[in-house]
Amino acid sequence: MQDLLPLAEKIGARLKARGETVAIAESSTGGLISAALLSVGGASAYFRGGTVVYTAYARSGFLDIPNPLPAPIERASTEPYASLLAETVKTRLEASWGLGETGATGPTGNRYGDKSGHTCIAVSGPSGTKAITLETGSPDRIANMRAFAKKAMELLAEQLG
Repeated sequence: MQDLLPLAEKIGARLKARGETVAIAESSTGGLISAALLSVGGASAYFRGGTVVYTAYARSGFLDIPNPLPAPIERASTEPYASLLAETVKTRLEASWGLGETGATGPTGNRYGDKSGHTCIAVSGPSGTKAITLETGSPDRIANMRAFAKKAMELLAEQLG
């Protein structure tokens, strides 16, 4: 968490200065992104909300994304799925920015064949959505959760400019 706090402060300051907001839909990070952003004093000025969509039940219940997923998205743990999460949470919470994260933390891979250490992250903002994939190659669940959260926050900071 300590690695995330400087990023959270930077992101929070940018969002507050611009009068913008963010909403989070995270899966394999288990709430670390939201926790980091909420650790900054005054977070209520920019944090619209966050949800951990670790299961299809949560995804459907919190974001109203159906199962099976809408075409052409075939499965979770992909850039198109991370983009769907980011765009949906942004729209549902009427935020300026949305961040979506999905992956396989470990110690084993996921049911789609992705190895542990695989995540896809997307940030949706005023000028579109950017998605990336990160592969750590590690089976260390906790280390992957931290690495995924850090990369997600770095992508958000980058997109904020």
